Amino acid sequence: MSRPEETAYPRLKTEFSPQELGAIYTPGPQEKVLIFGWYRQAPTRVCLLIQLKLLQRLGYFLPLAATPPAILEHICRLAGLRVPAKVALQRYDQSGSKPRHQQRLRVHLGIQVLDAEGDQWLDEVAHQAATSKQELPDIINILIEELVRRRYELPGFTRLSRLAQQARASVNESIYQSVANVLPASATARLDQLLEPQGRSAWDGLKREPKRPGAREVASFLKHINGLIELADGLPLLTNIAISKRTQMVLEARALDIAEMRAMKANKRYTLAVLMVQSQLQKAMDDVAEIFIKTLRSLHRIAEERLQQYHLTHVQQVDRLIGQFREVLTVLQAPLPSDERLAQVDETLEGDPASWIVQCDEHMAFAGNNYYPFMLQPYRSKRSLLFQCLDVLALKSSSQDDALLQAVDWLQRHRNSHREYLTLGADEFAEMALEGLPEKWRKLIFAKGDTASSETLIHRKYFELCIFSQVMQELKSGDLYVEHSDQYDDYREHLVSWDEYQEEVLRYGELVGMDVNPAAFTQGLRNQLSALAQTVDDHFPDNEHVDLTESGLLIRRTERREPPPQLPIIDQAITATAEPKSILDVLTETERWLDLHRLFGPLSGFEAKLDEPRKRFITTLFCYGCNLGASQTARSVKGFSRKQVAWLNLKHVTEERLDKAIVAAINAYNRFALPRYWGSGKAASADGTKWNVYEQNLLSEYHIRYGGYGGIGYYHVSDMYIALFSRFIPCGVYEAVYILDGLVKNDSDIQPDTVHGDTQAQNAPVFGLAHLLGIQLMPRIRNIKELVFFKPEKGSHYRHINSLFRASIDWALIERHVPDMLRVAISIKAGKITPSMILRRLGTYSRKNKLYFAFRELGRVVRTMFLLNYINDIELRRNIHAATNKSEEFNNFTKWLFFGGEGIIAENVRHEQRKVIKYNHLVANLVILHNAQEMSRVLKDLQRQGHPVDEAVLKALSPHRTSHINRFGDYTLDLDRKIKPIDYKIQF
Repeated sequence: MSRPEETAYPRLKTEFSPQELGAIYTPGPQEKVLIFGWYRQAPTRVCLLIQLKLLQRLGYFLPLAATPPAILEHICRLAGLRVPAKVALQRYDQSGSKPRHQQRLRVHLGIQVLDAEGDQWLDEVAHQAATSKQELPDIINILIEELVRRRYELPGFTRLSRLAQQARASVNESIYQSVANVLPASATARLDQLLEPQGRSAWDGLKREPKRPGAREVASFLKHINGLIELADGLPLLTNIAISKRTQMVLEARALDIAEMRAMKANKRYTLAVLMVQSQLQKAMDDVAEIFIKTLRSLHRIAEERLQQYHLTHVQQVDRLIGQFREVLTVLQAPLPSDERLAQVDETLEGDPASWIVQCDEHMAFAGNNYYPFMLQPYRSKRSLLFQCLDVLALKSSSQDDALLQAVDWLQRHRNSHREYLTLGADEFAEMALEGLPEKWRKLIFAKGDTASSETLIHRKYFELCIFSQVMQELKSGDLYVEHSDQYDDYREHLVSWDEYQEEVLRYGELVGMDVNPAAFTQGLRNQLSALAQTVDDHFPDNEHVDLTESGLLIRRTERREPPPQLPIIDQAITATAEPKSILDVLTETERWLDLHRLFGPLSGFEAKLDEPRKRFITTLFCYGCNLGASQTARSVKGFSRKQVAWLNLKHVTEERLDKAIVAAINAYNRFALPRYWGSGKAASADGTKWNVYEQNLLSEYHIRYGGYGGIGYYHVSDMYIALFSRFIPCGVYEAVYILDGLVKNDSDIQPDTVHGDTQAQNAPVFGLAHLLGIQLMPRIRNIKELVFFKPEKGSHYRHINSLFRASIDWALIERHVPDMLRVAISIKAGKITPSMILRRLGTYSRKNKLYFAFRELGRVVRTMFLLNYINDIELRRNIHAATNKSEEFNNFTKWLFFGGEGIIAENVRHEQRKVIKYNHLVANLVILHNAQEMSRVLKDLQRQGHPVDEAVLKALSPHRTSHINRFGDYTLDLDRKIKPIDYKIQF
C-alpha cells in the first residue's frame, strides 16, 4: 500500500516557520466575526477556529488533539483566546457537538461529504486514471485533484489507496482479457514457443541489443529483425493502451526472466509478451535507421577528410600547373609566327599535352571542394550493409512527393548489376525527379550534359551514393519515415487533431501570454523587432563595449569581477570546519532525510517484499552512481552479494523513478535559503559532457571535439547550481535539439523560463519553438560575425547598425503558418511529442517541409531580437557566461563522483546506460543537497562568531565542494548511526 508522503495527500509538517504560520494559519477578521457570532463560549470558538484553518489547509478534518502546538498557539494568540489543554481537546473530539460544528464549517466553505453518488463518481475517476497510470501514487494524486476541484472533503488516505488498487487491478485485468480475446491461435503458439526453456531462451534473445555495426554484427542483427517481424505478424496493435501504461508494462516485461513469465497468469503473460515484441521491433527499426544514417555520415566524414588531405598533399602539383600555365601564356604572347609559337608551346608541355590535361582534370574535380569522389573507395565495403538496411526499413513518404522512393525502388532492382554505367529512360528520369539533384552530384552522375534525352547514361555507384545520402537527409528531416519505428516514425501522427487545437489554442495563448491570432501574433513580433532595433541603434554610440569594424562586429571582453576580499578566509573556514565524511555516509544521510527508497518498489506495482529496502537502495545507488560495479560494491559494502545489488537495479529501478528521486532532492534543496543567493531559479543552462563507453555498442561513437568513443551526458543545470534534468545521447547528434526537453519535462519546484546553451543552440528553428513554448533561449554566442541579423522591413535603415543587417523577414510566411506552429507547441504541452522529436526534424534543411521554413523564419525574428539585446546589454552577456560556467562546473563535479571503473560506463545495454547517467545525476544532487545543509550550518556559526559573512560572500560560494568527501577506503553502511536532521530554517 502507498504511503501519504509518496503522494500529494495534504499533511501537516512537524515544524513551522513564522512566515508559514502567518500566511496559512492566521484567522482573518471576517472569519473571527463569523465564528464569534455563532458561539459565545471561548472554548467552542477556539475549537471552530482551529478546525476552520485546518480544513482550509488540508481539505479534511484532523482530530484537535493531534494539532501541532505551534498552530494552536498561533491561532489562539491572534484570536485573543486561551490555548486549551490537551485533555479539553480530547474531550471535544469525543463530544457529540463536534459533528454539528464540522457540518456548519463545511456549509460555510462550500465543501461536501462523499455520499453514495459521490462514491460512484470517485470510483469512475479512479478507473479512468488507472487507464493511463500504473503507479498507485499517480492514481491517488489524480483522485485528490478531482476531489479538490469538485469541492469534496478528502476521505482518509487508506480509503483512497484501496480504491486506487482496486481500479488498477480491474483496468489491468480488462486489458489482459481484451488482448487474449483478439490474439489468434497462431500468435499464441508463437508466443508460447518464445517462452520455451531450452538453452538460451528466445525470450532472452528478444532483448538483444546491436553492437557496433560491423559486417557480421549487422547480418546477425538483420536476421534478428526479420525474426521479430515474423513474430509480430498478426499481433494486435493495442493502441487502446495509454502510452504511459504501455511503457510501464514494457519495463516490467523487460525485467522478467523466462521463469517469472511462465509463472504468471496466461492473459497477463500474453499481454506483456505482445507489448515486448512490438517494443523491441520499434527499437530495432530505430537501430537500423541509425546504422544507415551513421554509415552514410561516416562515408561523408571520411571523404571530407580525404579531400583536405588531398589539398595538403597536392599543393606542389597546383603550383606546378600554374607555373606551366604561365609559361604557355608567355609563349602565346611572344611576337612569333603561328607555327613557331605552337612548336614552343609543345616544347613547353614536354611534348605530352595529354598528361597535363589529365592532371588538370584531376585537380578540377576537387578544386570546388567537392568531396563526393572520395566516397567511392570506402563505399565499396559499406554498399552491402546499406542495401541490407533498406531491405528491412519500410520507408514511407510523409508528403505526396514519392520521387525519392521511386529512386530507391530503382536502385533495389539494379543492385546486382556490375556495370559502371546504366541507362535511365526518360519516364524513369521524370518519375525520380532527377532534375532537382544538387549540381555537385549531377556532374558525377550523368555521363553527358544532356539529361533530358530519351535515354540518360548514369554512373551507377555515384547514383547510389546520391540517393542514399538523400534518404539519410529526408529521414532526419521527417520527409521520409519508417513504419513500426519510434524515433523515425511520422511525427505528424502524434500532433493534436485540428479539433483539439481549436479547443485548446485560446487557453494555451493565455498560459504563455501570447496572442494566437495569426495577424496579431505577426504584427506584435514585427513591432517588437522594429522598436528594439531602433533602440539599439540609438544607444549604439554610447555602447563602449561594441564596435563595428571593417571585418564586422567586434564585442570586447568584459572585465572579470573581482571576488570579495574576505572570500578566501570564509572558504578556508568552511573547508576546515566541514566534517569529513565518506561518499557512502553522505548518501546514507540524504536518503534518510528524504526516504527515497520508497519510490523504488517492484515494477509490477505491488508491495515490495525486500528485507532492509533502504540499505539495498543506498547500496545500489552507490554501485551505479559512482560506477563501482556490482562485484566491487559487494566486496566493499558488506552484507550483500553481487546478485542482490544487480537484482534491485533490474527489478525495481527505472529512468522514470530515478527522475522522481532527482525531483525530490531538488525540492528539498530549494527549501534552503542559501541557494537563493546563487540564483533565482528562473534560469538554467544546458550543456553536454562526453562519457566513455565501450566501443562494442551502437550508442558509442567517435567524437571529434572530445576525442575517443562515448556518448554525451546532457544536463540542465539551474542557476542555483543543482541539475534539473539529464539524459544520455549519442555523440553524433546535434545537442541543441534536446535543449528544450529539460524545461518541458521538469517536474520540480524550480521552474526556469530561461535556458542558456552553448553555441549549437544558435539554430533558428530552436529559437522559434522556444518562443512558442514561452521559453527564453539565450545561448552563448561565438563567431557573431557569421550570424545574420534580419531587418523587420526591407526598406528599414539604421544610422549606426545598418551594416549588421543582411536580409529581411518574410512576415507573410510566419502569419500563414502560425496555426501549424502553435499546433506543434500545444502537442508538446499536451505530452503528445517532445521538443527533441520535432527539432530532430526541423534541425535538418527540408525543401518539402513547409513547417521547417516557418519555424526557421520565426526563429530568425526571435534570434535577431536576442542578438540585438546581446550586443546592447553587458549584464546579459555576463549572466550567460556565468550560467554556462555553472554547467561546466557541474560536469566536472559529476565526473569526480563517477570514480569507479576508470570512468567508463561498463553497461552495453542502452537503457541501462541511460540509467547510469540518472544514477550519477541523483548522487551529484544528493551531495549538493548535503553540502547546502553543511554550508548553511557552518556559515551561520561563522556569522554568529562575527566573521564577515555578507551577501557578496554568499553569492560567491558554490555547493560543488568535494574536499571533505572521502571517495576511497573502507565503506561502512550504518543505518543506526545518529545523523543531524535536515534544517531548512537557517537564514542569513
